[in-house]
Amino acid sequence: MGARPPFLSRDSPEFLRVTIFMPHRRPSAEFEAAAAKIKELTTSPSNEDLLKLYALFKQATVGDNDTTRPGTFDFKGKAKWDAWTEKKGLSKEEAEKQYIALVASLTA
Repeated sequence: MGARPPFLSRDSPEFLRVTIFMPHRRPSAEFEAAAAKIKELTTSPSNEDLLKLYALFKQATVGDNDTTRPGTFDFKGKAKWDAWTEKKGLSKEEAEKQYIALVASLTA
């Protein structure tokens, strides 16, 4: 096995540049706990709340929706796509906060 390319070495300036300018933000522990907690509900939330949860989760973990809208007869897919697209421009951090608050209200 050959030597690692220099840009993969932790000591290389390229590695540091990529690390500094392209940070990989992980969801907060509180967000991950809320995501786990919502799976433990004994009753299903309303469709409106499910769409809110989906949209906030996707915005918090992926960011703005840049996918194409589902086809005409994919009603569920279009509803989810529309809900997520409505969150466009919302920061990942703010989406996390709103998701955590919504989970708290649904599990109270």
